[in-house]
Amino acid sequence: MENQNVALMESFIDSKTASLISNNKIDRATYDRYDVKRGLRNKDGTGVVAGLTNIGNVIGYEKVNGIKTPVEGHLVYRGYHLHDLVHGFLAQNRPGFEETTYLLLFGELPDADSLANFRNILSSLRPLPDGFVKDMILSAPSQDIMNKMARSILALYSYDPSPDPEPGNLSKEILQAIQLIARMPVVAAYALAAKRHYYDNESLVIHNPVPELSTAENFLHSIRADGEFTPEEARILDLCLVVHAEHGGGNNSAFACRVLSSSGTDIYSCMAAAVGSLKGPRHGGANRKVMEMFRYIENEVNNWEDETELASYLTKILKKEVAARDGLIYGMGHAIYTLSDPRAVLLKELAGDLAATKGMLREYELVERVEKLTPKVFKEVTGIDKVMCANVDLYSGLVYKMLGIPEVLYTPLFVISRITGWCSHRIEEVFSDNKIIRPAYHALTPEREYISLENR
Repeated sequence: MENQNVALMESFIDSKTASLISNNKIDRATYDRYDVKRGLRNKDGTGVVAGLTNIGNVIGYEKVNGIKTPVEGHLVYRGYHLHDLVHGFLAQNRPGFEETTYLLLFGELPDADSLANFRNILSSLRPLPDGFVKDMILSAPSQDIMNKMARSILALYSYDPSPDPEPGNLSKEILQAIQLIARMPVVAAYALAAKRHYYDNESLVIHNPVPELSTAENFLHSIRADGEFTPEEARILDLCLVVHAEHGGGNNSAFACRVLSSSGTDIYSCMAAAVGSLKGPRHGGANRKVMEMFRYIENEVNNWEDETELASYLTKILKKEVAARDGLIYGMGHAIYTLSDPRAVLLKELAGDLAATKGMLREYELVERVEKLTPKVFKEVTGIDKVMCANVDLYSGLVYKMLGIPEVLYTPLFVISRITGWCSHRIEEVFSDNKIIRPAYHALTPEREYISLENR
């Protein structure tokens, strides 16, 4: 009976496919006719300014005499260039994610005492509420860790004795934010353990957070059965978290967070919505699409060193003949960055060093060739001479692979880092003199006269 109902529903929906498409699809020409900005971007690729922020700045071009001019990419956290932050942490040989989190939340770099206190606070807030792991993670496992993270964030609302926002109570907002930031790595690690046990038929292994370890160290400790990791692995992962922590208020997940925050809803609803946004393959999920693409390339290109053969395969990707057959070379191009994505530049440096120690230089050099060949192939296939650079996803998945991190955790790692930026944007949205975000949509359907059912 159930199968019959499913077949009946599918048949009904199939019969309505044509009308569904005609009633719901808006073509590009219509956007141009009404001068509506598709994706909230101007025709020259510049973003439509939708708000103001003190938190992050994304720079990929400048306007000279009114003309958009590509420049080397820069990413700025609270006025500090990401490049300077990362190389500062490297020079001092210390973890930087906790300091970056402090910077984004409080708007200034901490002194030694403030940083030590903040690390202690993060450490004390990592453990999940009593019963949460059993009731919310192990009793309802998911094959998709992003799904489990979003559900866990919403569930944490029920464990908060005062979950709803209170006008003017900044201390409460900051505490809720820090608590979520501290707990997300633990949720992701436990969700992975549940997936491995219930779906992959592996032993259930759960490690509690270790107070004296950093966020990156704790995460590696939590996801490995033996709990072991090297200082170099922790250093690389820590810098990945720094690189992914913030990307301006206009990126899809941060904007989703700000839209919900502007309505006055609670932080848990906002963070769950941001996770849902980041899950998409056009946003944070792109790092897994990159790795899927490279599996196709590695399996179907005979000689990775032959640039002619590799370019031919990339051409077929763009023509939707091979790989995912969606016509996209993942990891290349960005809406804002033109000459370079500063995150990709930093991750490429880290990947090169790591590949040498992990015996994966061949894979690293393949990624480099794809980065080199794609702009030329794109021009040959489309006829468009587009300035194009590698984006953050081209190298992030490779770094995670070399660290032995399971692919199902690639996008959750993005959450673990980016929730710091989301919380910062929420706090700025809530405590600024803003109104509910409600942009206008131009209605296209003409008014019609109602016709009674017997006359249709």
